[in-house]
Amino acid sequence: MPTARESLLEAAGAALAARPWPAVRMIDVAAAAGVSRQTLYNEFAGKTGLGHALVRRDAAWYLDGVDRALASSGAPAERLAAVVEWTVRAGFERPLARALLTGCWNGNLPVPAGRGVRPGLPALGPAELIRGVRERADAVFGAQEGAQRCELAVRLALSYLVAPAEPPGHAGLLGLLSATSPRAGAR
Repeated sequence: MPTARESLLEAAGAALAARPWPAVRMIDVAAAAGVSRQTLYNEFAGKTGLGHALVRRDAAWYLDGVDRALASSGAPAERLAAVVEWTVRAGFERPLARALLTGCWNGNLPVPAGRGVRPGLPALGPAELIRGVRERADAVFGAQEGAQRCELAVRLALSYLVAPAEPPGHAGLLGLLSATSPRAGAR
């Protein structure tokens, strides 16, 4: 059974998917989570804290996907391709993940910590996520060169998120990756 915090984050994430952050109301999030508004405030201290928690949750979600891609079977090049595919897919599927990966924020999303809202909280953005990817790749490949290649692959994937070759959608690059990947037949 999910905790109140997890239920509130799920409800807030669903609310954010339906409307811009400024239109998300705390009372609606609490009701959707099945808890009191006071419980929401006890957990997050307010809407800013809830927004920061959503941003951190999406950062962790992205890095968990990187872990899965790096742990997949196959040669290092196949695992790097899986990280690239995951990065592009994550960026197109979740606006918060896209903003975290690209550093492109707008008024429809909660503002991450470290962006002028609450001094003292660590910033979270592209540099921190890329550092996380590099650390994970270094742990998996055990060689400096492997981590550098993984970082380069992710940085190239981010360029696709910032300046996609097609209108919204990601079938082009993901289709290309799937078609050229040795794992394509296994899907």
